Amino acid sequence: MNEATFTFRVDEALKQAFGDAAKARDRTSAQLLRDFMRAFVQQQQPSENDAQFRLQVQAALDAADAGQLVPSSEVEARFAARREATRRRLESTK
Repeated sequence: MNEATFTFRVDEALKQAFGDAAKARDRTSAQLLRDFMRAFVQQQQPSENDAQFRLQVQAALDAADAGQLVPSSEVEARFAARREATRRRLESTK
């Protein structure tokens, strides 16, 4: 692994407090900073679930743009029927 030096300015009190906190966890400031940097980079990379969700959203937007919409009255009727079927199933188990 090629290593590079990362230099930046920070308030002396913050540097000291960070160093003390790192030492309390048996780590160096540099180790913690590397850990934080890795975690931050990993958070920026979209997960597989995120990528799949974005594809589903885009497909829905494309369908809407193409006029492939279901009227709200039809959606309401479908879910009213599902609710009724669920009520009947629940009542039959009593």
